Amino acid sequence: MNEKEFLIERFKQNNINLYPEQVEKFLTYYSYLIETNKKFNLTAITDFNEVVEKHFLDSCLNYNYFKEGASLCDIGSGAGFPAIPIKILRPDLNVTMVDSLNKRVNFLQEIIEKLNLPNTKAIHSRAQELANFVDRECFDYTIARAVAPLNILLELCAPYTKINGEIISLKSVNFDNELKTAQNAIKVLGLELKNIETIILQTESEKITRKIAYFVKKIHTPPCYPRPKNKVNTNPL
Repeated sequence: MNEKEFLIERFKQNNINLYPEQVEKFLTYYSYLIETNKKFNLTAITDFNEVVEKHFLDSCLNYNYFKEGASLCDIGSGAGFPAIPIKILRPDLNVTMVDSLNKRVNFLQEIIEKLNLPNTKAIHSRAQELANFVDRECFDYTIARAVAPLNILLELCAPYTKINGEIISLKSVNFDNELKTAQNAIKVLGLELKNIETIILQTESEKITRKIAYFVKKIHTPPCYPRPKNKVNTNPL
């Protein structure tokens, strides 16, 4: 099985049928990811099969959840996960990616151009300073994958999420402990846990359990949030 066949088969095995144009975008994404990774670290996972399963497919497990034409902000996007794979499958979305490292943002801007992704941009900023670039409470959804513990993550995402918008956290099976710790943050930020979705990711060799948590924002976020990085990290809600 060649790379293209593997890509198509793994997505199909997880109930996602790729169009030829999407297949080519994922292949281009992989090639440029590995090329750039030789210059500076974007990912520790470089094997094609593993990138397909643990980055591309893992980012897309809930790609069909978002409403048509919605605005989506990926906090701490890194090498573009989960935002770019979602955008490849959902070109209707308006996607903003945020990362604190300029080299990663440059990579994101280049891959946006290489893949010809409309209504997609990358911003060089910490989440605490994102209000310098976008309006507060302007996104239908904010999403993050493997960025921070849940209580910290919610504080970083809530200020930029619309009233009745949603914060989506992609987590592993250890999510239950994080949820217990985050109860005060949920209360202070006026959030409501809408659903926890458990998804089984079928890889070549195993089945991996993923947890996706959906929080609805019910009230305006107080202007004091997010707090500066040192306070968020040392004294989380």
